[in-house]
Amino acid sequence: MGHLTPYLHLSNKLAERGHRISFFVPTKTQQKLQALNLHPHLISFIPITVPHVDGLPPGAETTNDVPFPSYSLLMTAMDLTQPAILQAICELNPDFVFFDFTPWLPKLLRQLGTGIKSINYIIITPALVGYVRSPERKVLMEKSVLTEDDLINDLINPPPSFPPSSIKLPAHEARMLAPFLLKEFGSGTKLIERLIISLNDCDAVAFRTCREMEGKYCDYLETQLRKPVLLAGPVVPETPTTELDEKWAKWLESFEAKSVIYCAFGTECVLKIDQLQELLLGFELTGLPFFAALKPPMGVEAVESALPEGFEGRVKGRGVVSWGWVQQPLILKHPSVGCFVTHCGPSSLMEGLVSECQLVLLPNVADQLAIARVMGRDLRVGVEVEKGEEDGVFTKEGVCKAVRDVMDEESEVGKEVRRNHTKWREFLSSKGLENSYIDSFVEKLHALLGLNK
Repeated sequence: MGHLTPYLHLSNKLAERGHRISFFVPTKTQQKLQALNLHPHLISFIPITVPHVDGLPPGAETTNDVPFPSYSLLMTAMDLTQPAILQAICELNPDFVFFDFTPWLPKLLRQLGTGIKSINYIIITPALVGYVRSPERKVLMEKSVLTEDDLINDLINPPPSFPPSSIKLPAHEARMLAPFLLKEFGSGTKLIERLIISLNDCDAVAFRTCREMEGKYCDYLETQLRKPVLLAGPVVPETPTTELDEKWAKWLESFEAKSVIYCAFGTECVLKIDQLQELLLGFELTGLPFFAALKPPMGVEAVESALPEGFEGRVKGRGVVSWGWVQQPLILKHPSVGCFVTHCGPSSLMEGLVSECQLVLLPNVADQLAIARVMGRDLRVGVEVEKGEEDGVFTKEGVCKAVRDVMDEESEVGKEVRRNHTKWREFLSSKGLENSYIDSFVEKLHALLGLNK
């Protein structure tokens, strides 16, 4: 879902300009996206039946439906939709097809011979794509058999001509990322192979970002890949027109302006129980009111047993833990909320950037690590929670310190991140910015077809 929704946000921006969009979506998942389609007369959902694969639960369609170990089976099922996708593309005859995890798509389009262009639209930061998937990483390009140790040793440092940056992976992050990239992600295909083939075979790469924020990484990729890299701009979703659930609105109203910590880690991030408890104890230590929207930790059936002993009684009246979905954009807009503790998922981070909440960064996996470095160290719009150099574990003291750093109006760190966050929020919200990016994006798409307009 974290990839489908940004694709739909971009579809809305293109439809605003009169372009027709056909949006492939698993059959049952369509209803989850229906409300986000702001131009149903121009954006048509094309339902795709996800084939059954042994080991997948009946009806599973997205990564939100299965645990992480089953992702590979889901990718296998997605690859089996190729005949249905091909038939639909032949009937639709579009000018462009945007894709991310289907590396077979560019070759399929070329075989049709009708001039349809493939756009690898990547929603994660170009900083991570350049850091991990650069052709300069010879270990990826030249080794026929790539071991975890090979990749770990290579990932600790950036590629030779990678732009000057604070992005560097400590050993524990390289150890976490390497097996993830080497994991089978579909029948007989590793995740890193899927990603590299997509980059190498597409006609152009596109990112949801701005040149002012991440231009140096985009330029680096364009040089290394020797193909166009297009920028769609921030693609900020429209503000929901619904109202915040009365239960949460009432609870938040009982606190002073900008005093509440809001924490959410997206729909798929699941912490281990010891880390979840450290997180919550860190919020307790701050003495501030907090609202944490989290998924139950690994291996826990009764969510109440996941909470630290005596925790509920100690924070009663000022702390809430919700285990279900909440209306994040509306919570971030609430006047009582002053701090957003985020896992640095691309969509969540953008929502945080355009809000007035101070940002505490607690990345969990892959792209989130690079986003946290860009935001916390390059742009300095938030504070990253410190973790152990070798084990990657954070403590309640570290959580408390990061929150206090951004919330304390007298701290030098707090002053700096507030100043920078305000600058970038105003930039991202500036009139005409998004329109100029989308208009330029469309022009460059037309150039791929050899059109001037």
